[in-house]
Amino acid sequence: MFTRNVLTVFIAFGVLIGSWHPDAAAKEHRKSGINPHYQLYLLKGLADVFSTGMDFLEAKLEAHGIEGEVHSHAAWQSLAQTAIAKWRGGLRGPIVIIGHSLGADAAITMAQRLGEAQVPVALLVTFSPVDSAPAMANVARAVNYFQSNSAWHGQITRGAGFRGSLENIDLAQTPGITHFNIEKVDQFHTATISKVLTLVSPHTRTASRNSDASALQPTSISATNQ
Repeated sequence: MFTRNVLTVFIAFGVLIGSWHPDAAAKEHRKSGINPHYQLYLLKGLADVFSTGMDFLEAKLEAHGIEGEVHSHAAWQSLAQTAIAKWRGGLRGPIVIIGHSLGADAAITMAQRLGEAQVPVALLVTFSPVDSAPAMANVARAVNYFQSNSAWHGQITRGAGFRGSLENIDLAQTPGITHFNIEKVDQFHTATISKVLTLVSPHTRTASRNSDASALQPTSISATNQ
């Protein structure tokens, strides 16, 4: 109970900061000057200070030639509007949304908002959401890394009309993993990058599939397909 109360205070503080400065904490990387055919958003958690793994993941994606945007979880509504506008404007490539902690909750909510607008989400990846929430019919694939023995043990559930692939990967028994470093683990970055490459680079499908299959082998991880 004490942990939950502390979490509530932190969340309220983070939401308050985000509402004051929704853009100040947002970080966007656009270095090539070329508009990609896809959309990739990474959302940070509380006050944007506990989710540096999103920055690391974005840098690794960039090294593979993939451009992503790192933002505060508080920016999800404006990002959803942007994604919808781009889709309706003719940018029909895959949309990928990734988030950690409150950013994971925001990623799921953002995907739901896109669903209301009939905009598909090719891949939704979440790291340790605070609360459980559904992926809707517009999501093709959802992957959630969580710990069932943590105070932050949200899972992605099957929403109305969901027919995609869903994985809730429980890391409760994996040594060294906590809510505060789960989004920084190289192994999970490798698996995520593989999935993104498969979506945005069709010619890498075979290599990405092989990499994805081996990415989770070094440690003992329990995956539940729901």
